[in-house]
Amino acid sequence: MTTVALKDVTKMFQDGTVAVDTLNLDVNDGEFMVLLGPSGCGKSTVLRMVAGLEYPTSGAIMLDGELANGLQPRERKVAMVFQDFALYPHMTAGDNIAFPLRLAGVEPTPCGERVTDVASALGIGELLDRKPNQLSGGQRQRVAMGRAIVRRPGLFLMDEPLSNLDSGLRAELRAEISGLTRELGVTTIYVTHDQAEALTMADRVAIMRRGVLQDVGTPTQVYGRPATLYVAAFLGSPRMNLLEASVYVHLDRYVTLNLGEQSLYLPWDDLRSRAVAHYHGERIVVGMRAEALTPVAPDTPGDVLQGRIRYLEHHGHESLAFLDIGATSIVVDEMSGPVETGVSGQRGLRRFGQVMQRLAGRAGEAPAAVSSADGSRTSVLNDPGRHHRRPAELAVRLAPYPAVSAGHPLAVGVRMDALHFFNERGDRIDIGWR
Repeated sequence: MTTVALKDVTKMFQDGTVAVDTLNLDVNDGEFMVLLGPSGCGKSTVLRMVAGLEYPTSGAIMLDGELANGLQPRERKVAMVFQDFALYPHMTAGDNIAFPLRLAGVEPTPCGERVTDVASALGIGELLDRKPNQLSGGQRQRVAMGRAIVRRPGLFLMDEPLSNLDSGLRAELRAEISGLTRELGVTTIYVTHDQAEALTMADRVAIMRRGVLQDVGTPTQVYGRPATLYVAAFLGSPRMNLLEASVYVHLDRYVTLNLGEQSLYLPWDDLRSRAVAHYHGERIVVGMRAEALTPVAPDTPGDVLQGRIRYLEHHGHESLAFLDIGATSIVVDEMSGPVETGVSGQRGLRRFGQVMQRLAGRAGEAPAAVSSADGSRTSVLNDPGRHHRRPAELAVRLAPYPAVSAGHPLAVGVRMDALHFFNERGDRIDIGWR
């Protein structure tokens, strides 16, 4: 099989657009690696560079420890599955699957046997005589998968192969693709913007934003301990509640997190309190997922937030209540914004702390200037990707169709051990990083 290593890979297009910025990423032999991020973040460009369809502006692409920058696509022993299937419309499904074998000069008898075996494994054995226009979207995707598998490559590259399918079929094919690649033991790089695909299929997930790697780890790691504010905001449904908090330290007792009209108290025996205490008198961002919040009686002792329901969303198996707790939330733009420091520290980050301060009641002041990565000074007002500040709507999970409605008061208990803390740069505040 194949290992992949990307060493300081940068891709800049002729118009000056930096699609991928100093990317460092290793994919192990037999690993299922998912590149996750919004459209335009550079993940497909990474895939095309590994395939040899694009060449990096700088950096090295290593396949099995050998430099592959100058290799043609056919020399890389990779198979690629595209979003739009890319089947030949005048050929039958069987001929489409067999096409790479015929190009390679495989004899008809073994070629036919391999096509039949692959088609049977994908559940399309009875469809080999049909042309693509006679197949459903899921069947065409299976044919495209079969064409890649039949070559027995060392590396699978999949560029959002399920995005054109309905949700039910996507769930079915997720399990098929995941199971099949693991059964074959083939190294796979899978590109998607769908976090459900990433978290359910991947051995490891690499999250990108504007060409910069933000975080990489197992699904449990990137969801449970996101490295940056952006990753925290991007993963999870509903999205993580990100609240602005002022920090006040009561030495050897607790750390107070003032969330506007209410406060939470981080006990001093919690190791995280030592890290948070460094921000005494400053603002940080506190993240809490819906699963860290539990509806309780208003007079329940402990860490409880009181709020009033702004609106409800009913999802059949559960309802989501969005509470006004008198706090301020931080909203992270997916695409626009300063490039943030990833796990490898590729580039400096333009701080958004000044923005948070300016929006925290200082709108009348002149815009502050911040230093960019190249040392130049940039007005906050001209920073197109600032993290927006707005009244918080705390997402809380409730039972299906609860006996409450908009306007009702609601108290929620907070699991303090499940909170996440981020500094004004958007980096995680933690001890004992994974």
